[in-house]
Amino acid sequence: MLLVKRGRSNEPGRKRRRDGSRGAGNRQTQTRDSTRPQDTVTPAPSGNYGRELRELLGGIGAPRPAAFKPDPFQLEALTALEFEDVLVTAPTGSGKTWIAREEIRRLLEAGKSAWYTTPLKALTNSKYQEFIDEFGAGSVGILTGDRKENPNAPLIVGTTEIFRNQLFDSLRGGEDVRADLAVMDEAHYLADEERGHVWEEAIILTPPRIRLLLLSATIGNAEEFAAWIAEVRGVHCGVVTRPGARPVPLRAAFLMPDKRLVPLLNDKGKLNPEIMKLTEQDQQDRYRGQGRGRRRRW
Repeated sequence: MLLVKRGRSNEPGRKRRRDGSRGAGNRQTQTRDSTRPQDTVTPAPSGNYGRELRELLGGIGAPRPAAFKPDPFQLEALTALEFEDVLVTAPTGSGKTWIAREEIRRLLEAGKSAWYTTPLKALTNSKYQEFIDEFGAGSVGILTGDRKENPNAPLIVGTTEIFRNQLFDSLRGGEDVRADLAVMDEAHYLADEERGHVWEEAIILTPPRIRLLLLSATIGNAEEFAAWIAEVRGVHCGVVTRPGARPVPLRAAFLMPDKRLVPLLNDKGKLNPEIMKLTEQDQQDRYRGQGRGRRRRW
């Protein structure tokens, strides 16, 4: 470890040599030995950055306006809802909410009511506004832990916990929950270690007269899940799956310290070498930083 004497000079980083002279060479040594962390070294950009950026961003934009045409799986789910509970498994962006919206529309036109549940307040607020735009403010209410608006509306949007609580209250009070359809968005939360019991209890407590529509993009054992629902409710639960890949592909990118946007993965599906170098450099800097100030044992 280098020992640095305090000098009288106002120039930071300079110290006296043993011969009494001052040297700039020691400034470098002291800077390396400083407790201040070193700046991360950014890998040099490749000469193909322009081409890579065009490939990454190519085709992104609003699609051309076209008349909406339901997919076969959407029509299949709507037909099945007239006779049974339905579990829809389809990738994000493929139109699961459209199924719920059209079934809710049919019920509201018939003077009936519905519940739409989500696991998150933010998603609940989003769906609430979406349904207001679709059906009008007078037809939609919202119930969350900190928000209660128009609770007597024919369509209630709320968190799954609130819906479960209403089911418990109806058991204690002997009154039925006012709903003909219960939509459970993000139904895969049933597998969540901390909150999954809420979905389990809601499914078990929902009266068989109330049709269940469960939506999810990440259920791998859909048939097994549907069989369990049918067992605990006494109502057959059909499974509707959208075949094929995600309709809206995802593109993963990483913003480098020098403001360049680079693909997260290379053509072989592995981490971009530039990002890997940046990560390795960061790990080395952390290691060096942990070693500062410690005495060597040799």
